Amino acid sequence: MSAPVVIIGSGLAAYQCAREFRKLDQTSHLTIIAQDAADFYSKPMLSNALAGKKTAATLVMKSAAKMAEELSAAILPDTEVVGIDTANKQVLLIDGQALEYRDLVLAIGADPIRLPLAGNADDDVLSVNDINDYASFAEKLEGVKTVGILGAGLIGCEFANDLLAQGIKPVVIDPAAWPLSRFLPEAAGRYLGQQLQSAGVEFKFGMTATNYDHLEDRYLVELNDGSIVEVDLLLSAVGLRPRIHLATSAGLKVNRGIVVDQALQTSQPHIYALGDCAEVMGLNLPFVMPIMHCARALAATLAGTPTPVKYPAMPVVVKTPACPTVVAPPAIGAQGEWQVSAIEGGVDARFVDAQGQLLGFALLGAAIKEKQQLSAQLPSLLP
Repeated sequence: MSAPVVIIGSGLAAYQCAREFRKLDQTSHLTIIAQDAADFYSKPMLSNALAGKKTAATLVMKSAAKMAEELSAAILPDTEVVGIDTANKQVLLIDGQALEYRDLVLAIGADPIRLPLAGNADDDVLSVNDINDYASFAEKLEGVKTVGILGAGLIGCEFANDLLAQGIKPVVIDPAAWPLSRFLPEAAGRYLGQQLQSAGVEFKFGMTATNYDHLEDRYLVELNDGSIVEVDLLLSAVGLRPRIHLATSAGLKVNRGIVVDQALQTSQPHIYALGDCAEVMGLNLPFVMPIMHCARALAATLAGTPTPVKYPAMPVVVKTPACPTVVAPPAIGAQGEWQVSAIEGGVDARFVDAQGQLLGFALLGAAIKEKQQLSAQLPSLLP
């Protein structure tokens, strides 16, 4: 029997790649290895699941067994990969098994970044990076009145907005001066902050948490100015770090993520990477649309038609109903300036170069209606 295409991972990137591959190749053997139960769910839905009254069980769209049937794949749940033998094209499992591969796809995701905190409760800091994390988080919310959130980026703001639907007050702590500071110019960021504050979110800008202590039935977060914030839970949402350990131990080239070329091939033939773990031509984009483009391109390559991935402009929709927001940040190092216009019920911010070429935008509130028109004017991220 010929060796299978092996995909390590069971998130959106892994399953989307498998789906696209099966559209093109119905006969090659396919094996999917997952550290978790391998049920299919949408990770992006975790940060707005509370408003939809979703439980971990109802977030699952299809069981691993159903996915195996639909994909004509062997799915190995709760299975840890401990190494890759590139010379013999084998995946090494924790139980001592060695599985051969024809081609190997790494779709192993990313881990939440944890900021070290002094105090006796550092181990009680929560993060939500998968469905099991969400189940644990949601279970702990009963009777909770205040949740501290470390980070006012995309995930921090989305969770803050979502907690409001549960009648829970979020207190968001961030060293920047406004939310989504990586994506929004000041005027737009301050507008977003005002809208979220009006909805019930409290922000502590220009602050970092230094201590986290458990005292009887409450937690105390000490900030760098010495002030104390009393919370029932603390959620960390300061970003993700691509999982590169497996690639590093196999001798693959890594940087911020697993380095791949435009064909999504790593530095080793027959090994590919996509999703949150991958750095594609210098870009690490942990969002849905890049994953979809990568999955289609890689599936075609695996099916015998070498296909480089191309990234068009891909605006990101921020799930903050209190202030609908769409961002298409300019490329890192882009030369230009933000032109910000306040409109009735929103903010229209456009990043343009010296020739007036649109290189990025941020649309908030009523301005989001311009998304399609402006997206068409943006240059491709990866031609």
